[in-house]
Amino acid sequence: MAKNKNLFEKKNVLVLGGAGFIGSHLCDKLIQDNKVICVDNFISGKEANIDHLLGLENFVFLKEDVNNLADLEKYKELERFQIKFQGIQEIYNLACPTNPKDFTKTTIMTAKTNSLGTIRALELAVKYKAKLLHFSSAVVYGPRNDKDPYMVENKYFPSNPLTPRACYDTGKKFAESLVYTYRQFYSIDAKILRIFTTYGPRMPLFVGHMIPDFIVSALDNQPLIVYGDSNFSTTLCYISDVVDVCLKMMASNESGPFNIGSPDEHKIVDIAKKIIKLTNSKSEVRFADPLLFMSKLGIPDITLAKNKLEWFPIVTLDKGLEITTEYGKAHKVLIDWNKVDQVKD
Repeated sequence: MAKNKNLFEKKNVLVLGGAGFIGSHLCDKLIQDNKVICVDNFISGKEANIDHLLGLENFVFLKEDVNNLADLEKYKELERFQIKFQGIQEIYNLACPTNPKDFTKTTIMTAKTNSLGTIRALELAVKYKAKLLHFSSAVVYGPRNDKDPYMVENKYFPSNPLTPRACYDTGKKFAESLVYTYRQFYSIDAKILRIFTTYGPRMPLFVGHMIPDFIVSALDNQPLIVYGDSNFSTTLCYISDVVDVCLKMMASNESGPFNIGSPDEHKIVDIAKKIIKLTNSKSEVRFADPLLFMSKLGIPDITLAKNKLEWFPIVTLDKGLEITTEYGKAHKVLIDWNKVDQVKD
């Protein structure tokens, strides 16, 4: 087993789910000071998210399913990282399918990733004595209580483990239990962040994430589809704020769990109207049935993150939407509208 010693100039960092929305932005930041191993099977992630990194000497991509990830020391692509001697210093576990429209197609993969995939990440942390940061979700708190919508890290609501969503909702709870158990048994430095709704450039299009769909639809004067009614609301945290706190958490002595998100709630229909105004669009807002993967989540109480990590979101909604819209403008030409499954009249 490789000994984890600071004998090398740069750390070996493993990012599981690194070609996804959050994972790719995290890789962008990590590559500045580390050697990065990005693992993804492209169930939710895309090669386009990491194309700009593929030619870098300190970046290696492995197209693998985390549930079947082999011994890292056996990959020829990683020989230059000298894992046998240097080991792995940090592991970021973001692996899990997250596309709402594809949810029913990936339930088994989701269940496996929340269990077997998390175990695989933890076993690597044990082997290399690596620090591990596990990305959890607001769904661990259970259904939202509108009388008390603020989610605090030690307050949970009952939830049914026998539902079509259980592979994700209950799976996320089980994954946290695994992280806690491995931390207690093996004395590893394993941490948990609970990520609430995050947005920004590189969110996948036309799989049920409404903000990127709103932007490209508005740019082409197409209808903006809200999955839910006019009262459906959410909190929104910009991607750079989430990446910043991930790095703070990994560098800290804290284990969490900590809520990460914006404490400000917004109606989705109001977001749609903002985007229409931002793009000077002639689009209209339409409503459709909610998707199974989507549920109304609580509002994050971020007091612990503020006090323990000195973190709070700094990018305003207006600024974040402006940046994300500019990204949409730059990539609109790549969209084939004939292949887009829009809600019909």
